[in-house]
Order: sequence, then structure tokens, then C-alpha cells
Amino acid sequence: MSDKDSTRLRLLEMIEQKTARIGIIGLGYVGLPLALHFGNEGFHVIGFDLDSRKIDKILHGESYIKHIPADMIREMTDGKRFDVTLDFSRLKETDCILICVPTPLSDKMEPDLSYLLETTETIADNLRTGQLIVLESTTYPGTTEEMLLPRLESKDMKVGEDFFLAFSPEREDPGNKEFTATNIPKVVGGVTPSCLEVATATYNAITRAVPVSTTQTAELTKLLENTFRSVNIALVNELKILAHKMGIDLFEVINAASTKPFGYTPFYPGPGLGGHCIPIDPFYLAWKAKEYDFSTRFIQLAGEINVSMPYYVIEKTVEALNKNRKSINGSNILILGIAYKKDIDDDRESPGYAIMKILLEKGAILNYNDPWIPKLHTTRKYNFQMESTPLTPDLLAKMDAVIIVTDHSDYDYAEIVKHSNLVIDTRNATKGIKGATEKIVMA
Repeated sequence: MSDKDSTRLRLLEMIEQKTARIGIIGLGYVGLPLALHFGNEGFHVIGFDLDSRKIDKILHGESYIKHIPADMIREMTDGKRFDVTLDFSRLKETDCILICVPTPLSDKMEPDLSYLLETTETIADNLRTGQLIVLESTTYPGTTEEMLLPRLESKDMKVGEDFFLAFSPEREDPGNKEFTATNIPKVVGGVTPSCLEVATATYNAITRAVPVSTTQTAELTKLLENTFRSVNIALVNELKILAHKMGIDLFEVINAASTKPFGYTPFYPGPGLGGHCIPIDPFYLAWKAKEYDFSTRFIQLAGEINVSMPYYVIEKTVEALNKNRKSINGSNILILGIAYKKDIDDDRESPGYAIMKILLEKGAILNYNDPWIPKLHTTRKYNFQMESTPLTPDLLAKMDAVIIVTDHSDYDYAEIVKHSNLVIDTRNATKGIKGATEKIVMA
């Protein structure tokens, strides 16, 4: 048996016996659930993050993500299966390193891989024989082999023999109780057949791995999944505007179309796109396509439509206020919900921020309420220093307009409509509320 075979077989045996130590870099909405799932399957997990607040909360048995119960974290930490640290030199202690760091877009809508680049350099400084490195962060096809591989491979360390490198796109859906890391299949692409074998075994330990031929295939799979959603959401967003002009309830149309048992998947309109993937991933693909002198016109058009939706919400708000003989300049407006989707505390890329920015530029006086997000976070684009205002009948009565941006289940929409002067509904949340239709404007 050659040394390269023994290295691979030793790691495979450790994975099978669950003695392999799993390192998770980035303990956010993807990394933390992944760490807990590996821990639940009996692996020892070491979590790495630059945010000392996250590390401190985990060490104290607390959760900073609302849909992840604190008792899940305490169970892992008390059982000595989950350790967290700011010390990245401890990467040497791990056998499988999963990278879950942010890959946002720059102001010019180009990939910002600075977090990934820094992480890769850190791994390279601590790389040892027999380790598996898997990139989970969303990126363009070619990143794993063009960016990570040259920085990890050296004269003494050869991929597929001394260490293993793969890409497996995250498929986390925050707040989804039906699908988690334990029952969502994981697409896996390896740099070499040995890399694919080891990475597949790692993910088969917690769910069902779906191996593909190359890392580029796996990378493009992720972009296809979210571009598919982006394009279809853009379609219904554009149809929503047309349906409003035609006096047709698009949600009724979508529900009717959903009765077709084949060839149709329902998507629903809203105030714009949010989250860490759908607003970003199509632009990664469009950017990479330029390298091949190819223009992804369909994808870019969908992105333009989705980006424009906050402006449509403002347009409908201005029209509704005008009918009440009010100007948006000086009007008191309440934003209901800033999370990018219902019943989560994730505000990344939320269209609510764009709506708030435009309203402030037009002179509106803003308040917001979100039971899931008590204080607004500073983001790469926005810096709103605001806290959630308690939702009371008196507050609603004082507002010139209430804009429903996120349709949280916590809200009593009948009461909201009852006490409000004007409701701009971007989510069809007020459907079925009778006796106050003159107050409600669909946007």
C-alpha cells in the first residue's frame, strides 16, 4: 500500500468511525447548524470565527440565531462535542475543514472573495497531511481550483494524496423546520477522485451526498438553484405590477395555476429579494460569464426587475398617501418586518433596507417593528441606528402609512388593519380581512 493510499484510507476510517474532528470556519446561519448536526451524529466539532461575541455566546450556552434553540448548543458543549475558538492555529487539530464564510458582492456588483482569500491563506499556514478541505460558500465556477488549490498545494503537499479538496454548496434554509442539514442532500465535487471519495463519505455521515464529476459542476449547481429562483421570482414580480394595473389578484392566479400537477412550480411576489444567496448568486454567474465573452441577458434582466421592486413599493405608497391628501415628505411611516423572510432573525440583503433608505431620502419619518430583529444591524450598505418600536394600537393610529415588508406569523393583521390609517401590503398578508379594504393597498 502506498503512502497516498494509506493517508486516504486512514481518513476514511476515521470518518466512518466518527473519530475525525470536524472544523467549521464561520459560525453563521450556515456554519452553526452544520456544526450542530455533525455534533449530533457523534463527531467532535471545533468551530472557528473572528466574531468574539459569537464565541462568547456559545461558550455560555447561548444562541444568537433565534431558530436555533440554546439547549441544542448547551447539549453539544456540555457533552464536549462542540468547542469554539478564535485561535485559527487549532485548525491543525481538525481532520475535515468546512469553509462557511461570507462571499458578498462589491459595490460594483462583482464578487468580493476577500473573506475566502484570507481564510484560505490561514488554512494553508496550518495545513497538515491527511486533512480534507471543503468550500461551502457560494461562488463562481472555478473558484475551488483557481483560488484555493494553488494556495494550498505546495512542493511538499499534493492534492488527492497528502490532502483533499472539494466543493459542496451549502443548502441551508433558515427557519425551515421541514428541511435541515440532516435531510437535505449535499452535492459534492472533488478536485480528484480521492478528494471526491473522502468528501462524499464526510457528508454521507450526516445526510445523503450527491457526487458530481468536478468542483466546477458543483459550483454551477448552486448558482443554477438560486438563479432558477431569482428568474421565477422576477417573473411573478413583473406580473404583479401588470396584474395590479389590470385589477387582477395575482395571488389568486398563482394558487389556481398551482393546481396543475405538472410543469408548474409556484413562486410568490414581494417587495424585492433578500437573503444571502438569491440576490447575489446570479450576479456571480453573470460576472464569470464575461470571461467567456458571454452575456447572461436573461439573468441580468431578472436581477434588474427584482432590484427595482422596492421602488415600486415606494411608488404605491406615494400614490396612496396622495389620495389621503398627504405628502411622503413629513409623513410618519412604520415598516413592519425587516427580516428578509418570515419568522427568522436574518436581515441580510433585506429589501426592507432599500425601502427605508428611499423613504428617508424622500423626507419620511420612519419607525420599524420586527419581533425577530429588535435592533437593526450595520450592514455593508446601510447603517440605520434604530430599535424596534413596540407595536401598539396607539402607534398604528399615529402612522400615516404602515408598510408590511415581512409577513411574520407573530402579527395580527386584522388588528393592524383595524388601527391603521393606511396599509401598504407587499406580501398579501391582509387577504381575507373584511370591512377595511379602503385602507389596504397591495404593492
